[in-house]
Amino acid sequence: MDQLWDGARHAFGIGTPPDSYNAIQICLRATVVYLGGLLILRVGENRFLGKFTAFDLILGFVLGSILSRAINGSSPMGATLIGSALLVGLHFALARTSFHWPGFGQVVKGDSELLVRDGQILWEGLRRKSLSQKDLEEALRLHAHEDDLAKIREARFERNGTISVLPRKAEPRVIEVSVREGVQTVRIEIG
Repeated sequence: MDQLWDGARHAFGIGTPPDSYNAIQICLRATVVYLGGLLILRVGENRFLGKFTAFDLILGFVLGSILSRAINGSSPMGATLIGSALLVGLHFALARTSFHWPGFGQVVKGDSELLVRDGQILWEGLRRKSLSQKDLEEALRLHAHEDDLAKIREARFERNGTISVLPRKAEPRVIEVSVREGVQTVRIEIG
């Protein structure tokens, strides 16, 4: 058993200075940290890998930073994985609390900002989000394929940093078609 433990210690570079790790030791450490991090995220059911709020994104940055320390040996691997699990658990607890108490969720995750209502720019919303009219126009073209503000019902700066756009519903066009004299006129609504 001691021989097995000594082999594992050597394979992972445990007890040796980090600057003397060879490529195989770093690859083995990276594999263990990757699998451990993946297990922690799967158990924690984290959603930060998608495009979500700063609340979710910060977990990704911090986990990356912490887990890299286990790979390069500047922190012990076990303690780093335990610390990472704690952060994922804290993130999960804050997300659950946000779900049950929307006011807390606004503090932690932020809130959306209305930028356009019924074709009118809400300049105060643009100012609060530090957006120019050009930024807004670009979002309208990208997301609604529209550059005419009159055709926009609502545009919001969302918590994840994107601008969502809801177009106005088009008024139906009425076309009257007369087939021939003496036949009733047909009225068609296109909308």
